[in-house]
This record gives sequence, C-alpha cells and structure tokens, in this order.
Amino acid sequence: MSDDGLNIEDAVNETCPWSGKPIAADSLTRYRDVVVGFCNPGCRDKFAAALDHFEKAIADRDVPLLAKGIE
Repeated sequence: MSDDGLNIEDAVNETCPWSGKPIAADSLTRYRDVVVGFCNPGCRDKFAAALDHFEKAIADRDVPLLAKGIE
C-alpha cells in the first residue's frame, strides 16, 4: 500500500497512458473515484496539470460574458 492510501492492485490500468510503460506504486492518483496509475510521479503530475488546465478552461467558459466585462 502506498503512503496516500492508494493501492496499485486497485488501478484500472496496467500501463502508463503517457509512456506505455508499466505503472508504479509511487505514481498513483484517484480520478473519478478510481485509482489510475502512471510509470513515474512526473507522468502522474503531468496528468494532474492537464486536468487542472481543463477544469479552469471549463470554469472560465461557464462565467457569463458580463462578469468577464464583455457586453
């Protein structure tokens, strides 16, 4: 079991979606209530950054134009 409570046995994938290499126990995260694995912490962090980017883009898009100062 990893320090963050995530188990490699619970991962929905066996290979890293970025590199195609086998996932590692120190490179797990939770996404949509499931454990997702990556080959290293860098790939895991790249995934988190991509999610943050898209979440911000969605939030910005959903702000009414008047609130953005656009009429």
